[in-house]
Amino acid sequence: MATGGWTAVDDRRLVPALGGLIDGTGMWRTGALASIERTGRYLTGTWDPPGPEGEDGPGIAGEGSWVRFIGRIGAVALRAAAASTRPERRERLLAMLEMWAESPFADPGARLRTGIVVTERLVVRDERGAAVSAGWSHEGRRGFVELRTGDAEPPSLGTVEEVRDVPRGWGSAEQLRRLVALVRERGPAPWHREAVELLRERTGMGRPAASLALAGLLTRGYVPFLDADERATLRLKVAEAEDGGSELARLTSLDRLELLADVLPEDPAELWEPDGMLGVAERLAEAWQRRYGPRTVVPERTLKAVVELQLLRLSAAEFCAAFTDPAAEPGLSAPLDTWIKNGEHGPLLTDARWDIVRFEDRLHSVVPRLSWVYAELPAGDPVREGLPGLVRLLLERLDHPGLLLRAGHPGAGSGRTVAELHERFGFRPYAGPERLDVASIDDGLTVITDGTVDRRGHRSPPRVYFRPAFYGDDERSQALAATTSGFGREDIPLVEWVRGPVCARIVERIEGASLPVGAYESDPAVSAPDLVTRVADTLGIDGDAAALYLQLLALPAPTDRNVRTWNGWKTARHQKAATVLVERGLVTEDKRPRAGRQVFLPGEWIHAKKPYQPMEAWKAELIGLRRSYNRRLENPLPLPTRTLPELFAHAWSLVEKGEGPL
Repeated sequence: MATGGWTAVDDRRLVPALGGLIDGTGMWRTGALASIERTGRYLTGTWDPPGPEGEDGPGIAGEGSWVRFIGRIGAVALRAAAASTRPERRERLLAMLEMWAESPFADPGARLRTGIVVTERLVVRDERGAAVSAGWSHEGRRGFVELRTGDAEPPSLGTVEEVRDVPRGWGSAEQLRRLVALVRERGPAPWHREAVELLRERTGMGRPAASLALAGLLTRGYVPFLDADERATLRLKVAEAEDGGSELARLTSLDRLELLADVLPEDPAELWEPDGMLGVAERLAEAWQRRYGPRTVVPERTLKAVVELQLLRLSAAEFCAAFTDPAAEPGLSAPLDTWIKNGEHGPLLTDARWDIVRFEDRLHSVVPRLSWVYAELPAGDPVREGLPGLVRLLLERLDHPGLLLRAGHPGAGSGRTVAELHERFGFRPYAGPERLDVASIDDGLTVITDGTVDRRGHRSPPRVYFRPAFYGDDERSQALAATTSGFGREDIPLVEWVRGPVCARIVERIEGASLPVGAYESDPAVSAPDLVTRVADTLGIDGDAAALYLQLLALPAPTDRNVRTWNGWKTARHQKAATVLVERGLVTEDKRPRAGRQVFLPGEWIHAKKPYQPMEAWKAELIGLRRSYNRRLENPLPLPTRTLPELFAHAWSLVEKGEGPL
């Protein structure tokens, strides 16, 4: 019978405390700690299971991934000691550590192995040792843990398919007992912002991810995710916490355990020293670099700005890494061969390692925001400076003949089945690694697959794919463009734009070092100084007012904060320039929801809800931003058709011709 103090703790809520460190969370039930404890005692011969011949076993804890804690219990210990861990979870983690300290799993001399065995048996034991099934049966296969006590091989539960010695890491019984006692006596280990910064600088992580890592590599599976007290300790806003969780989402539970296995000091008391968490950060950084290598460190202001973009597919750090280290990024590191296979709901695009998902995550996150990086990050910023290299790598990947991308569905009137599209695309079917269950066409550039019929008899529209390496201005390309015209063209507009002249001119602007370090392209005083002089002379105003007027004319979000950042202005200088424009009747003063400024171009104002940007109707037309059906702005900004100096010049030319805002 279990007698430790840990037995008084209700372990029903243990799973949230271990979120991200275990798998199969839905399979964990009350009594998991007792099952693990009985497993240890059975292995050492101090507990016998009930039932005829003892076949009932010690019970199953979760789906069996707890055996990975052997030699890696340091990950649990870090969470138990971390300042951010909420009290009710800390108690359950401490209880687990107390139980673990009494088990053979904390004995560095125990000859333990884990693996996979084909069996229906739960336990076996004799003078040579013992073995226990550690998970539920899956097609007759189970995880197991064994302890060898004799010289010969221990008894086996069945046919062993995999077996491995357990690692030897931090977490002896003495270390665990000492850490638990210190946490109970002194409270959690002090949090150090300097440790977060050290980890960020050594690994290139974003600050939110580094904070979550030092708190025990918390994941959004640690549900409910960070509460207000936890965020306050880690100094994270809600959006930052979500972004940090997104950055660490690629880590598996085993990745997290191995990264954290040996980050704690030999003497746990060092955690309460002034630089205790700095040592943890150093060891975690070393483990991270061995496993993933370092990333280029991005300025904190840049990461914060990217977090505000509210990207859906990438974290802020992943977005920045696509620019600073593009050749190391998943989906970009090598040419990608993709093909179409049968899926549960019809044909789908795939590759050998699902890198197509990572490639498209970057294509759809990065290309629409290349202009943002160019316009709103300063010259010399590593993300902005990396833009030309990223574009060149994207162009190389798009020129690979084996790459097949999505092109949406045929437009209205183009055809609802493959049979209706034969005349335009020919009769040759797609020939991939496996025969498709639906009809298909492949003209060398375009691949079209028929839709599938659901249980109600409704047929989905055909799916269109294309090989960007062969997409240009020939007849096949024209047929593809005509068939997929309108919305839903998926990857085609991005491919067209990144290969187009505007993207090339943006690359030239950055590579040509047209700005001094620290300056912004969004400041016409440095990106288009001759134009600013001409505007000032024509209107009879000073250079600051002329620059601000051009920004109000052309830029989607000339908020007070943005303008002062771009121009390097203090509030008084900004207000002085705005006053000149108001006095000349070029702009009006007002307060408008979500505008972030006090001066506006004359004419109609179009409202927009988050995440879209409200702006003047004249400006929306200038940059090609269409209104939604309700006359509001509910569409993302279009891909630009001009560089910023060109846009400033075009806006001013309209004013000169009498076609400016009225």
